[in-house]
Amino acid sequence: MRNTFIKKLIAAAEINSKIILMVGDLGYSVIEEFQEKFPDRFYNAGISEQNMASMAAGLAFEGFHVFIYSIANFPTFRCAEQLRNDVGYHQLSVTVVTVGGGLSYGNLGYSHHAVQDLGLMRLFPEFDIVSPGDPIETEMCMDYILNNKGPSYLRLKKAGEPNYHTHVKNIVPGIWSEVNESKNNKIFLTTSGGLHLAQLLKNGSSAYSDYGVYTCPVWGAKFKHLQQHQIDRFGEIITVEDHLLDCGFGSWVRESITVQESHLKIKNKALSQDVIGKVGSEEYLLKIGGLL
Repeated sequence: MRNTFIKKLIAAAEINSKIILMVGDLGYSVIEEFQEKFPDRFYNAGISEQNMASMAAGLAFEGFHVFIYSIANFPTFRCAEQLRNDVGYHQLSVTVVTVGGGLSYGNLGYSHHAVQDLGLMRLFPEFDIVSPGDPIETEMCMDYILNNKGPSYLRLKKAGEPNYHTHVKNIVPGIWSEVNESKNNKIFLTTSGGLHLAQLLKNGSSAYSDYGVYTCPVWGAKFKHLQQHQIDRFGEIITVEDHLLDCGFGSWVRESITVQESHLKIKNKALSQDVIGKVGSEEYLLKIGGLL
């Protein structure tokens, strides 16, 4: 996903001189080509995420679209106040790009486990949550971000993710996208790494083999009103995410319900709190968290 991101960003920067990339002393082996091609539009803010967010806000106020890039918890939790007050409040075109969503950096420990980031970022109503599930969807999400001004949060996994989409298509924010057709009016509804987990569930159990798989790659507070009519289409919906249940994607879906009976058709698969403080591979932690 991160390779798809940087390729799309470089291609966009070649035709749009207002695109800037900032990093927090991270991203090397990924961002060098951008740095070499556009040295006057690349900044390393150092290990100072609060300053990076405020610098990005200042540049965006002057008409730039600024992408700030780091490992998931660092440009979110460390600078939440700056994202809230400097970026969100002023509706500025700053995209917070994080790599390592969920438990991608499992072996680096709890400081690097992004299992509460969606909960934080969706508290800021101005931000679009943009959380692709595979490299093709990452390309679709970048097209959306580049064509829509304002604050956004792009949550990426790490590298080597398989593709489940077959082609690039336009994303409509808040609208679910079909990946696999349902044969029984029941679906998995996913975002971010939940797409891969839903495929494992679907392919690993006959109980789920007829389920469809849908993604919601762009969501957030602004798009809750679009959910009820989509919920009404299906008899059972299981949300899947690589995030704690509290304040995550499944919680957002439930908060979007306006017809109370709909709660009966929605189930949630998310990480349990047992995963907190554990260290190991992503697969090992997903098992502890109850998703594998």
